[in-house]
Amino acid sequence: MRQGWAMPLALAALAGVSMGAFATTVWLQGVGVIGLWCLVWRRGRAALLMAVAMLVAVRILLVAGGELAPGLSRQDVRLDARVLDVSRQAGTARLDLSVDACRPLAFGLPPCDDLSRARLSVYQGPDIQAGERWRLTARLRPPSGFANPGTFDYRGWLWREGIQATGYLRQSPAAQRLSEGGASVRELALTHLDAQALAPRAARWLAALTLGAERRLERQDWELLNASGTTHLVVISGLHIGLVAAFALGVSRLLARGLSPGGWRMAIWPWWLAGMAATGYAVLAGLEPPALRALVMTLIGLWVASGRHAPGTWQAWWLALALVLLLDPLSAWRPGLWLSFLAVALLILIWQGRARPRGVRGWCLALVRTQWLLAPVMGAAVLLAFGRLAPAAPLVNLVAVPLVSSLMVPLGLAGWLLAWIPGLSMACWSLFAGLTQGLAAILDAAVAIMPLWQPPPEQRWPLAIGLGLVSVLWALPGLDRRWRQVGTLVLVAGSIGLPVAEPARGTLWARVYDVGQGQLVELRTTGYRVLVDTGPRFGSGFMPLETLWAPGQVFDDVIVSHGDRDHAGGLAALGAEHTVGRYLAPPGEALPVKAAPCRAGRVWQRDGVEFRFLWPPSRVEGLSDNDRSCVLLITAGEQQLLIPGDVGRRVERSFLRDISGPVTVLVAGHHGSRTSSGPSLVNRLSPGAVLFSAARGSRFGHPAAEVVRRFRNAGTCLWNTAQDGALTLTLGEYEDPRIIAARPLPRRSGGVGPGCLALESPATMPGSPVPPSTEAESP
Repeated sequence: MRQGWAMPLALAALAGVSMGAFATTVWLQGVGVIGLWCLVWRRGRAALLMAVAMLVAVRILLVAGGELAPGLSRQDVRLDARVLDVSRQAGTARLDLSVDACRPLAFGLPPCDDLSRARLSVYQGPDIQAGERWRLTARLRPPSGFANPGTFDYRGWLWREGIQATGYLRQSPAAQRLSEGGASVRELALTHLDAQALAPRAARWLAALTLGAERRLERQDWELLNASGTTHLVVISGLHIGLVAAFALGVSRLLARGLSPGGWRMAIWPWWLAGMAATGYAVLAGLEPPALRALVMTLIGLWVASGRHAPGTWQAWWLALALVLLLDPLSAWRPGLWLSFLAVALLILIWQGRARPRGVRGWCLALVRTQWLLAPVMGAAVLLAFGRLAPAAPLVNLVAVPLVSSLMVPLGLAGWLLAWIPGLSMACWSLFAGLTQGLAAILDAAVAIMPLWQPPPEQRWPLAIGLGLVSVLWALPGLDRRWRQVGTLVLVAGSIGLPVAEPARGTLWARVYDVGQGQLVELRTTGYRVLVDTGPRFGSGFMPLETLWAPGQVFDDVIVSHGDRDHAGGLAALGAEHTVGRYLAPPGEALPVKAAPCRAGRVWQRDGVEFRFLWPPSRVEGLSDNDRSCVLLITAGEQQLLIPGDVGRRVERSFLRDISGPVTVLVAGHHGSRTSSGPSLVNRLSPGAVLFSAARGSRFGHPAAEVVRRFRNAGTCLWNTAQDGALTLTLGEYEDPRIIAARPLPRRSGGVGPGCLALESPATMPGSPVPPSTEAESP
């Protein structure tokens, strides 16, 4: 390869990623004109770089342009699609579809011709298998997800997977199979594996390690791997594909030595055979983005190692990055891409110019040195990408990496190679199962001593910078050991002493989480933490509360405004993973936990902030479930926050006399339903801001149009978790309440005051049933 081309190619691909993400078509047209000018004036290199950037940008724009139009949200469409993957859990199937044709069933709706990838949930539907083609009737919506600080970005995951719509299968018209799916080698292998007498965990890990079937891993598997920092060992990566290539190369060179003893070192075909073996294994593993990335890096690594017209190590690094972005532009949004290339770059920096280790002792010392140099920088990268740190990872990987690479993967692959001899195959897999059990025990013990740590958001960047600098100190050549040691001690000491942010006395921090059709509000003072409601529990069993914090949180009080599923649905997860000092709920409310009654007139103070119940009264007979809701008023200095639950207008008028002065912030009653937020409440309280906790695309139409207009006419700032994500506010510290949205809009035009959102209510679509896994029923 011509020297100097690799880096410009990679930078051109990165420029294409930026253009695809941020530029308009005018920019692309301008780049195209410049490229044509370069061709006319024989600037071939510049024209090629322009073409690379354009190709990457266009592919990204095609994915973005194919996303479902908002006008088709919750509308029925007919799909002709091929099933790429099927995952099943708790009576529900999830289909990943490659869409061949899409057509709305109703007239006057936008087209969906550009839709190419969709993800459907199936409830009590037909038996659908991967590889089949089906004609399906689905109710779709544009890609979306909850937006809560420090949590998994489902919307981002859909984007980097190229999924342009999500939804569920309609029962009518019935789904129609268009063609059977031919069984792939991978599916046949998984079927063969299912028939073997292996322990469940061993079978799952064998499928993941050797066939790339990570989706077979269960939640407890991922939790253990994440907590121990060993997730990279079970995802098909350069480690696995590199082992296959190394094995094929070794066997081929031995064969070449036997065939031509005098010239075997110059033989080229062993390198080609190794590349073919690596490619075949990656295809067998499904050629998912991690496998594709690992294959590209392995093939280029073989080229460099062969020494035949090969680029240098850094040129190879840039070339691999360019090829990965060209083949899969959306991989630029995958943390795994940057983790992989960061690790390889550090390995090059560590080993470039050093002598090759000799003997077992030399290789063992090299492994320890490499692992200890990689651990800090990889920990920093994982911390920034996922918000977690696995303290056990450096020690665990010293055992796990050689165990997996030297024993488990070779045994697993040997079992497949010997599948035609069942006895030998099962002998290999039995040994694999024993090693799996032993490795899991080691990981469990390590995590018990050093559990997964999720630092507060304000500590993540300082910790990541400190860890990265530790790696740099020890990786850079020529630096005196004493300076390395002193620098490491300073950085570690600085990291340990990082302050944790907390409210000042008299200040309230509140956060209305984005949980869809439901409500979950967290309140904090200097030494007091309380939840108001626990969010919904969907029909699939998923509870958004499970995703919000690391296990082991402590809440002084949990107030359940009432027992409806969209307010009390997360109680099971709360009790299983966290510690709660006291539960409060309306008198006589049927809950799975013992709760003290919340009654009007009950007042308590914490750290200079007052909490007061305005409702319900002591006797709640004759009140509906909604009208029994606990109504909480919090006062911090001169500012007030009111959380009225789901009470109706009649109840609102009952407690208005107990509120003095205007309310600074109001969490809208009943998610903005027309049964709440009546004229009396709005006119009497004149809230400065109202926060709607509602679901995006909800068929209930929350917030109701008349409620939105009522608040806008009163001059109230409007916020909605459906559009803004989680809303974090500070009361008692500033003259005006500070409200921060987790999903900030680029421009808030037409609002009622600074930082306000001109919110309009979504149209309600009668007769639109809601699947149990996507929305809770409205109370």
